[in-house]
This record gives sequence, C-alpha cells and structure tokens, in this order.
Amino acid sequence: MSTSYPSAAAALADVLADGITIAVGGFGLSGNPNDLIEAVRDSGARDLTIVSNNMGVDGKGLGLLLENRQVRKVIASYVGENKLFARQYLDRDLDVEFVPQGTLAERMRAGGAGIPAFYTRAGVGTPVAEGKPHADFDGVTHIQERAIVADVALVHAHTADPAGNLTYRYAARNFNPLVATCGRVSVAEAEIVLDTFLDPDVVVTPGVYVDRLVPARERVKEIEKLTLRPKATV
Repeated sequence: MSTSYPSAAAALADVLADGITIAVGGFGLSGNPNDLIEAVRDSGARDLTIVSNNMGVDGKGLGLLLENRQVRKVIASYVGENKLFARQYLDRDLDVEFVPQGTLAERMRAGGAGIPAFYTRAGVGTPVAEGKPHADFDGVTHIQERAIVADVALVHAHTADPAGNLTYRYAARNFNPLVATCGRVSVAEAEIVLDTFLDPDVVVTPGVYVDRLVPARERVKEIEKLTLRPKATV
C-alpha cells in the first residue's frame, strides 16, 4: 500500500537532499507534477540531476528549478522551449546529456525492470555514441546504454486508489508511467484520489511502484503553445 501524505512538501520532506538524481514525468507542460516540482523548489535542494524529457519552459514546470539555480545536470531529449536553459548551458553553469527520446524512455523502463544496460542502434556514429561500448548484432553496430535509476521519481496521475494504482489522462500519459518505475522512492500526485480500488483492467501503473501519494491541487493547466485556425468566413 502506498503511504498517503497531505501535501507534496510533506511527501518529499525526508527524501530531498543536495546532489540527488530526480526523474520527472511530463512532456512539455503536459503531465507535469507541478505540486511536486514546486515542493522541490521550495526545499532549496541544490546540485540536482534532473532526468526528464525536457525542462519545461521559462518560469513554468521544471523551468522553476532552473530559475532557482538548483540544477547541476540535465538528462533530456529536448530542451528547445526554454531560453534560460540555453543561457545556463552556454554559460557552462549546466551540464547537459542529450539522449534520443526513445533511448531515454527505454533507459528509465530498464531501470524500473532491473535491467542494468541494453544495446540500441540509435546514436551510432554520432556524439551520442562517444565513449560507449559497441557491439555488432546480426552484422549491425549497436551502442550500449545504461539504465537510469533515480533517487526520487516525481509523477503526475489523473486518478489513484488507496493502493497507489494509477491511471493517466490523454497526453499526460507520456513519460509518467516510465518515471514511476525507475525511482528508489516514487512519489505520485493525483488529481483524483479514490476511497475504493480501481478496476484492475484500467490500471496503468501498478501500486507496487508507488511509495507515496499526494492529492494534486486544482489548478489551471498550462498550454505550451496555442495554435488556432483562422475563423472561417461565410
């Protein structure tokens, strides 16, 4: 059974520390565990390594941790929407490890499955492959990628039950299920926390992966970019 906490700050109080690695769900601003990110910001923990598909945008999502100068290293596949990220990287204040998106997903999945490493064709012949073991399979060169096991994983779910079973809604089912599995301590915030158990057929993340559960605060969901078609004229 997951342990319920009244707030994100309470759930993270005894697991945050300087220098730890934190895996964070989300894609752009979709599915961000915003309460948990804000609790990390408010904790003041520094020199963090953040593993996430991207670093949010300026002033939103994981961009809050960049603003507060709490991040030392980022492991991500895309960071193009954050000007502060680019400035800190170019100023050499931030160490960045770029990872192909599918490889990043598999590194987290492997960490959750107890698989220490795997081989992939993605990145062969590019800077991604530098310093990594190579091997040929069926005459094709692959590179070895190491699994990711984070000290803490931060997850946003739509619905949770008392056992910590989670479901997700629409695009928020992005990296969150993978992140939930790869943390030594996995903390999930959920928009709806049920008193009864979810139907097993709808569970996406089994509660065995979730150590701590908090109710997410109601908030307006941010849109990274809003593009509308011109209004049709008659």
